[in-house]
Amino acid sequence: MTTSNASPGHTGQHQQARSDADIAQAAHLRPILDVARERLGIAPAHLQPYGHTKAKVDLGYLATLADRPDGKLILVTAITPTPAGEGKTTTTVGLTDALNHIGERAIACLREPSLGPCFGVKGGAAGGGYAQVVPMEDINLHFTGDFHAIGAANNLLAAMLDNHIYWGNELGIDPRRIGWRRAIDMNDRALRGIVSSLGGLANGYPREDGFDITVASEVMAIFCLANGLADLEQRLARIIVGYTRDRKPVTAGDLQAAGAMAVLLRDALAPNLVQTLEHNPAFIHGGPFANIAHGCNSVIATRAALKLADYVVTEAGFGADLGAEKFFDIKCRKAGLAPAAAVIVATIRALKMHGGLPKDALKQENLPALERGFANLARHIANVRRFGVPVVVAVNRFSADTDAEIGRLQALCAGLDAPCVMADHWAHGGAGAAELARTVVATIAARPAEFRPLYPDAMSLWDKLSTIATQIYGAAGISAEPALRKRFDELQAEGFGHLPVCVAKTQYSFSTDPKVVGAPEGHVIPVRELRLSAGAEFVVAVCGEIMTMPGLPRVPAANSIGLSSTGSIRGLF
Repeated sequence: MTTSNASPGHTGQHQQARSDADIAQAAHLRPILDVARERLGIAPAHLQPYGHTKAKVDLGYLATLADRPDGKLILVTAITPTPAGEGKTTTTVGLTDALNHIGERAIACLREPSLGPCFGVKGGAAGGGYAQVVPMEDINLHFTGDFHAIGAANNLLAAMLDNHIYWGNELGIDPRRIGWRRAIDMNDRALRGIVSSLGGLANGYPREDGFDITVASEVMAIFCLANGLADLEQRLARIIVGYTRDRKPVTAGDLQAAGAMAVLLRDALAPNLVQTLEHNPAFIHGGPFANIAHGCNSVIATRAALKLADYVVTEAGFGADLGAEKFFDIKCRKAGLAPAAAVIVATIRALKMHGGLPKDALKQENLPALERGFANLARHIANVRRFGVPVVVAVNRFSADTDAEIGRLQALCAGLDAPCVMADHWAHGGAGAAELARTVVATIAARPAEFRPLYPDAMSLWDKLSTIATQIYGAAGISAEPALRKRFDELQAEGFGHLPVCVAKTQYSFSTDPKVVGAPEGHVIPVRELRLSAGAEFVVAVCGEIMTMPGLPRVPAANSIGLSSTGSIRGLF
């Protein structure tokens, strides 16, 4: 999930040195059973409480909602991320609160944070300021145990794979062609590449192995795209773990592992219900990264929310080139969702950084840098409109933003016929984003969406990736070594050509070079690897330098996290 924009630079009467954690810990939370009953009409019998402030909603109950009409689905996405911060999660929560503030029934749908980034580069990920989901500490740490279940299912499959080889390898699996890796929900670069099964014959056959972070596991992707327990088990069975010596795929179903994996995931598949600081309902469920996976919360949670509210506000990871594109082309395509509008989050300071300003100069007014950086926002607006979805720009307000900069940005957006609203939900909660909420509602009423994916199922995998590169990234095309180009053809011949493409690339640029800001054009997207996710039903194209197991920074966030003398958690935000 994205970092919050909880910065002392925000405006408003609440900014006196109160951290996000201070605000969350001082909040009065209502019993989740009351929130569910009063705001969503869900009786306590249909909830599985995890303490007093969080609960899972029974899958059987959700099935009874099938005949209800759907609410309006609103996607919150953003410009290309910068160190200046954009605040996408904060805006998702703030907009949900704002819609309820103006009298609409709205619910938020978010991803669960991963422990790796929480202890790594940024601390927690539950919103910021007075636009947070709570209980913040639980959400950012073990929550309801979903990620542990996903990691356990992933590693059960790995154990059964090695066990099958140890006991005679009846399927003829080639140990050199095993593609299934183990998973852990932590940033640990030492586990990227390992040798397993050392210590003699009793421990199996030594081979190269490695770990991915749990959010990069195909089990996570399957978990978030499955529409129920039966679909979950069928998808798990289709996971390809490796190949035989004559290049035939071996699946989790061949290893008879899917049933046990589904058992581990049974309880986790029910969506998690929590609340915002303003006691509005929020589903937080699933959490694939957007730079290495499809970056959206679970289909089950989104569908449930659409049956329970008039407006559903969800987010997709990182900028619109990664998160929104995958939300539209993978999640919406597979789940039959039709978004009504998209909100693109930006800050004036981040746009000035895209215009070439260093971070230490962002507090000074600089209209030329803002105008140059606007090219990044303009491309994201055009990209979202390619999918037939109307756009509203939400600008998170900072105290250093000048009237001249605000006016210039609004004029630039007006030139693209894109409503541009200043929002101050960080400091004022739902009331601070009321104008944004009214603008989104009015836009949905005035500009009905005509949603369409970027490319058809029948297009070849190579052409799908080329279409994403040229139309979304502004590239001249894609490139691949001959052996990899052959792999595209093999996947087509094997019957996987109809699947969507999930691009794994840096989130910091439209190119594959994280240092190239703004809106570059004419670059080439190099494809380094193709990974078939047969259970999740997409093909991952690894472009540029990207890792599925992050490392901790020189000074990890974990250094500042601990317990106070009273036992409360400090430093998570």
